[in-house]
Amino acid sequence: MATVAAKINAVNWFEIPVKDIGRAKKFYEKVFGLELTPEEMGPYKMTFFPWTEGAPGAAGTLIQGETYEPSHAGTVVYFSVEDIEETLRKVSANGGRTLLPKKSIGEYGFIAHFEDTEGNRLALHSMNG
Repeated sequence: MATVAAKINAVNWFEIPVKDIGRAKKFYEKVFGLELTPEEMGPYKMTFFPWTEGAPGAAGTLIQGETYEPSHAGTVVYFSVEDIEETLRKVSANGGRTLLPKKSIGEYGFIAHFEDTEGNRLALHSMNG
Protein backbone atom coordinates (compact mmCIF):
# COMPACT_ATOMS: atom_id res chain seq x y z
CA MET A 1 0.00 0.00 0.00
CA ALA A 2 1.36 3.44 -0.93
CA THR A 3 1.63 6.01 1.83
CA VAL A 4 1.76 9.78 1.87
CA ALA A 5 5.03 11.29 3.09
CA ALA A 6 4.58 12.52 6.66
CA LYS A 7 5.94 16.02 6.01
CA ILE A 8 3.64 17.05 3.14
CA ASN A 9 -0.09 17.50 2.70
CA ALA A 10 -1.78 14.55 1.01
CA VAL A 11 -3.25 16.58 -1.87
CA ASN A 12 -1.04 18.60 -4.19
CA TRP A 13 -3.20 19.01 -7.32
CA PHE A 14 -6.86 19.29 -8.29
CA GLU A 15 -8.79 19.43 -11.56
CA ILE A 16 -12.31 20.86 -11.82
CA PRO A 17 -14.17 19.56 -14.90
CA VAL A 18 -15.93 22.17 -17.06
CA LYS A 19 -18.07 22.20 -20.20
CA ASP A 20 -17.25 25.79 -21.24
CA ILE A 21 -13.72 26.83 -20.26
CA GLY A 22 -14.30 30.53 -21.04
CA ARG A 23 -17.47 30.75 -18.96
CA ALA A 24 -15.88 28.84 -16.07
CA LYS A 25 -12.71 30.98 -16.16
CA LYS A 26 -14.78 34.17 -15.94
CA PHE A 27 -16.86 32.74 -13.05
CA TYR A 28 -13.84 31.73 -10.93
CA GLU A 29 -11.94 34.94 -11.63
CA LYS A 30 -14.90 37.09 -10.55
CA VAL A 31 -15.82 34.99 -7.50
CA PHE A 32 -12.29 34.68 -6.10
CA GLY A 33 -10.71 37.85 -7.51
CA LEU A 34 -7.81 36.13 -9.22
CA GLU A 35 -6.43 35.66 -12.70
CA LEU A 36 -6.36 32.18 -14.21
CA THR A 37 -3.86 31.25 -16.92
CA PRO A 38 -5.20 29.37 -19.99
CA GLU A 39 -3.23 26.63 -21.73
CA GLU A 40 -3.93 23.68 -24.02
CA MET A 41 -2.35 20.29 -23.39
CA GLY A 42 -3.12 17.95 -26.25
CA PRO A 43 -6.89 17.54 -26.46
CA TYR A 44 -7.49 19.30 -23.11
CA LYS A 45 -8.23 22.97 -22.53
CA MET A 46 -7.06 24.09 -19.11
CA THR A 47 -6.88 27.30 -17.12
CA PHE A 48 -4.64 27.27 -14.07
CA PHE A 49 -5.27 28.82 -10.68
CA PRO A 50 -2.38 30.99 -9.41
CA TRP A 51 0.22 29.04 -7.48
CA THR A 52 3.02 30.21 -5.18
CA GLU A 53 5.90 27.86 -4.41
CA GLY A 54 6.20 27.15 -0.69
CA ALA A 55 2.75 28.57 0.16
CA PRO A 56 0.16 26.31 1.81
CA GLY A 57 -2.57 24.72 -0.29
CA ALA A 58 -2.77 22.73 -3.51
CA ALA A 59 -2.39 23.93 -7.07
CA GLY A 60 -5.04 23.17 -9.67
CA THR A 61 -6.87 23.88 -12.87
CA LEU A 62 -10.20 24.05 -14.60
CA ILE A 63 -10.17 21.42 -17.35
CA GLN A 64 -12.29 20.77 -20.42
CA GLY A 65 -11.91 17.50 -22.29
CA GLU A 66 -13.62 14.33 -23.38
CA THR A 67 -13.18 12.40 -20.13
CA TYR A 68 -14.05 15.29 -17.76
CA GLU A 69 -17.68 15.67 -16.67
CA PRO A 70 -18.92 18.29 -14.16
CA SER A 71 -20.80 16.70 -11.26
CA HIS A 72 -22.36 17.04 -7.83
CA ALA A 73 -21.17 13.51 -7.01
CA GLY A 74 -17.71 12.55 -5.83
CA THR A 75 -14.83 14.61 -4.49
CA VAL A 76 -15.46 18.14 -3.17
CA VAL A 77 -12.74 20.79 -3.44
CA TYR A 78 -12.72 23.42 -0.63
CA PHE A 79 -11.51 26.94 -1.37
CA SER A 80 -10.07 28.97 1.53
CA VAL A 81 -11.72 32.38 1.79
CA GLU A 82 -11.82 35.21 4.33
CA ASP A 83 -15.58 35.84 4.12
CA ILE A 84 -17.95 33.00 3.16
CA GLU A 85 -21.06 35.20 2.96
CA GLU A 86 -19.38 37.68 0.59
CA THR A 87 -18.02 34.85 -1.55
CA LEU A 88 -21.49 33.26 -1.78
CA ARG A 89 -22.84 36.65 -2.93
CA LYS A 90 -20.24 36.64 -5.72
CA VAL A 91 -21.13 33.04 -6.61
CA SER A 92 -24.80 34.03 -7.06
CA ALA A 93 -23.97 37.27 -8.91
CA ASN A 94 -21.86 35.35 -11.42
CA GLY A 95 -24.20 32.51 -12.34
CA GLY A 96 -23.61 29.98 -9.56
CA ARG A 97 -25.83 29.08 -6.62
CA THR A 98 -25.56 28.25 -2.93
CA LEU A 99 -26.19 24.58 -2.10
CA LEU A 100 -25.35 24.67 1.62
CA PRO A 101 -25.37 28.06 3.36
CA LYS A 102 -22.60 29.02 5.78
CA LYS A 103 -22.46 26.46 8.57
CA SER A 104 -20.28 26.21 11.68
CA ILE A 105 -18.01 23.20 12.03
CA GLY A 106 -17.06 24.13 15.58
CA GLU A 107 -13.41 24.78 16.33
CA TYR A 108 -12.56 24.14 12.67
CA GLY A 109 -14.37 27.24 11.42
CA PHE A 110 -17.15 27.49 8.85
CA ILE A 111 -18.06 25.88 5.53
CA ALA A 112 -20.54 26.35 2.68
CA HIS A 113 -21.18 24.48 -0.58
CA PHE A 114 -21.97 26.03 -3.95
CA GLU A 115 -22.60 25.04 -7.55
CA ASP A 116 -20.48 26.69 -10.25
CA THR A 117 -21.64 27.64 -13.76
CA GLU A 118 -20.67 24.17 -15.00
CA GLY A 119 -22.75 22.12 -12.53
CA ASN A 120 -19.94 21.16 -10.13
CA ARG A 121 -20.46 21.03 -6.35
CA LEU A 122 -17.60 22.85 -4.63
CA ALA A 123 -17.10 24.31 -1.17
CA LEU A 124 -15.73 27.20 0.87
CA HIS A 125 -13.90 27.16 4.20
CA SER A 126 -13.09 30.00 6.55
CA MET A 127 -11.95 30.32 10.15
CA ASN A 128 -13.75 33.69 10.36
CA GLY A 129 -17.26 33.89 11.83
